[in-house]
Amino acid sequence: MLETSARLLRLLGLLQGRAYWPGAELAGRLGVSPRTLRRDVGKLRRLGYPIDAVGGVGGGYQMGSGGALPPLLLDDEEAVAVAVALGTAAGGAVTGIAETSVRALAKLDQVLPSRLRHQVGTLGAAMVTMPAAGPTVDPATLTAIAAAVRDRERLRFGYVAREGEESVRDAEPYRLVSGGRRWYLLGWDTTRYDWRTYRVDRMSLRVPNGPRFVPRPLPDEDVARYLTLSTATRPHRYQAVVTMCAPAVEVAGEVPVTLGVVEPIDERTCVLRIGSDSLDHLAVWVATFGFEFDVREPPELLERLRTLTGRLQRAAWPSDRPREDE
Repeated sequence: MLETSARLLRLLGLLQGRAYWPGAELAGRLGVSPRTLRRDVGKLRRLGYPIDAVGGVGGGYQMGSGGALPPLLLDDEEAVAVAVALGTAAGGAVTGIAETSVRALAKLDQVLPSRLRHQVGTLGAAMVTMPAAGPTVDPATLTAIAAAVRDRERLRFGYVAREGEESVRDAEPYRLVSGGRRWYLLGWDTTRYDWRTYRVDRMSLRVPNGPRFVPRPLPDEDVARYLTLSTATRPHRYQAVVTMCAPAVEVAGEVPVTLGVVEPIDERTCVLRIGSDSLDHLAVWVATFGFEFDVREPPELLERLRTLTGRLQRAAWPSDRPREDE
């Protein structure tokens, strides 16, 4: 009986660790016959685990979705990762998830082996989560968008633009991206016939979803880079291109991903693309990153840097300012 129970747990772990298992390969991993494998799968089904049999040459098995959530098997690294993630979720950008995370963490902590509980405790004691600032996102909204991405269904939603203008949008959703403390949706706007990036906290979903769509090629396979360009440079009045006299990895360490995009030129230089509605902001940013640089565009930024240089010189050497006659 103990051997059978251990085999069932191992079978469950294998099924949860991969999307699909050919029957022969799965039986071989367990060291049982196909007939015994079928019996074991039947036992797991009776325990509430939704396991689907897949037809085809030889057949196979995969975990399905059921009406209730059965227990999951986690290895040591997965358990630690889940515990740490739950512990930091209270400071995240998702509304109302803190209390739920604490409840889930309490359940996980109860069954963690002492060696793993020590790891989680050590990490938790060393970590501090800064509370989220600004608007947050309802988990139900993220789930609904993710489901539409998965099912390739168009979304209809109200949207508030950065300037406060309200509109109704219809879009094909492709990717949800977390950037800093913001969630973004990359989608094809069906009325503007172009790719758009939407802030999820500015979206108000409307039901039901629209019709299914045939996916288009993404505008860039590196969605994170595309999103950074879209949010950090393109929406702004000024887009600066600056050659930084330092390796890309060093510059990227100083430039937040929500602020600019760093592209290597060679081992010693790189290009920084950064945007703002204010030339003063651009001048201060590029000057304070801590590297020598050359401005490639826009030309107005050079004049603003000269103005800023004079202002800083007057502040640094106030005794050199001309005095008014008393």
